[in-house]
Amino acid sequence: YSLTDVSYWGMVPAISEDSHARGILTALGNFAGTTGWNGLAIVVVPITTYFTFIATGKHTQGPQGWLAFAVIVGIVAVISALFVAFGTSEKHNAIREAAKQKTTIKGVFMGIIKNDQIMWVSLGYLLFSLANVITNGVLFYLFKFVIGKPGEFWIAGAVATAIGFVTSPLYPILNRFIPRKVLFALGQCSMILAYIIFIVAQTNLTLLIIGLVLFNINFAQLVTVLSMTDAIEYGQLKNGNRNEAVVLAVRPMIDKMTGAFSNGVVGAIALVAGMTGSATAADMTASNIHTFELAAFYLPLACAILSLLVFTFKVTITEKKHAEIVEELQAKLATGEAADVAVTPASDILTTEILAPVSGQPLALADVKSAAQPQGLPGVGFAIRPSDGRLYAPFDGTIRFTFSTKHVLGIVSADGLETIIHVGIGTVNLRGAGFTTYCQDGQVVHAGDLLMTFDRDLIKQSGYDDVVVTFFTQPGRVTAHTEDWSTEVQHGQSAMKVTFK
Repeated sequence: YSLTDVSYWGMVPAISEDSHARGILTALGNFAGTTGWNGLAIVVVPITTYFTFIATGKHTQGPQGWLAFAVIVGIVAVISALFVAFGTSEKHNAIREAAKQKTTIKGVFMGIIKNDQIMWVSLGYLLFSLANVITNGVLFYLFKFVIGKPGEFWIAGAVATAIGFVTSPLYPILNRFIPRKVLFALGQCSMILAYIIFIVAQTNLTLLIIGLVLFNINFAQLVTVLSMTDAIEYGQLKNGNRNEAVVLAVRPMIDKMTGAFSNGVVGAIALVAGMTGSATAADMTASNIHTFELAAFYLPLACAILSLLVFTFKVTITEKKHAEIVEELQAKLATGEAADVAVTPASDILTTEILAPVSGQPLALADVKSAAQPQGLPGVGFAIRPSDGRLYAPFDGTIRFTFSTKHVLGIVSADGLETIIHVGIGTVNLRGAGFTTYCQDGQVVHAGDLLMTFDRDLIKQSGYDDVVVTFFTQPGRVTAHTEDWSTEVQHGQSAMKVTFK
């Protein structure tokens, strides 16, 4: 299960580099997982009873029924794994390719330790998970020994299932308008209010149901997965260490740690509060109930509050911050700083003619200034302030990568010149709005082929620059380059000749 869990969530940063797209993927995965987990509780009794009856003629849950149930679950698991394995493909973009070095075990742990965002997100989730699993573990004791209605315990499962069906699909919709840190805070406040209701409700079943609804309205797991996923690029920018699957392994590890810990806590609560053996609700004293509440509600309440404080004041990796990190990584690629893969130079000196990918006014990279780059863009290449919204292939070559945000693509020429074309400054925040691509990863294209259209008006109305930047990701290979333009250039005209080795 651990291998499956880690590798499944480890695919999220390999499928998309856009924070919003990752949110949709994670929400869908979480929704499917919740459906399977809660659906299991619904079908287990009918399936085991049915197959026991087929084998023995008795309406009970015998070993024959459990064997059939195990076989069915095993078949579903294998089929699901095959769908995932053969139905998904990694995005091979420049940022991921720039961090292909092998990592030692020591490097794995050092990479996590040096990434402060991973550490803070992990601590916040650890505190949430402790509160969540302890409370879920004692709910049956609450219904049996405090309320005195063990037969009503199904309500807790029904509420969790219903709320789970709503929150996961709702998350990506809300996240379009509400930052994920705010959604996490809202979920934690809902959880804190639930604990207050649990403490004061005593035996009021109606209030307890309201508390259960509030308790299950939580986006913590989704926010944690996404924050850790986005912290991968943060760590790459800060330490040069990407470690995708390793970072995504942290959350499942925390789940297993808190699950094991909660088993001990729940067992201790049952023993200390006298909720064992043949005891019933009638046997519980005020002291027993108070002891139960201290460990089952007050302790988790403290964890929930601390989790909220950690995420509010220490976790800084937001959607906007992640977009800035992606842009900065691309800028480092332009100067060759981000690449740690050794370049094998060609034996011959080669020259490639770069055609203007768009029509407009040509500019030197140093003339493209922004708040993040007041001195102008670094690297080797050129820019064009476009006169229309169509982008064409600058030479014969192969599309190396595309981003889900559609504002950037990588293309390598037939003779090996690796190039990135970036439409706009800050347009990563548009998350693909206004962009239409006509190429895909691995596609062979010819000079002048239409690769993309973009809405210049939308870009400007959103407060961003629509300048089109073309730069080379291995500037160390470039030995000479000459510009070949006037004050205006049409797409397909010669823009630059690059000599490289």
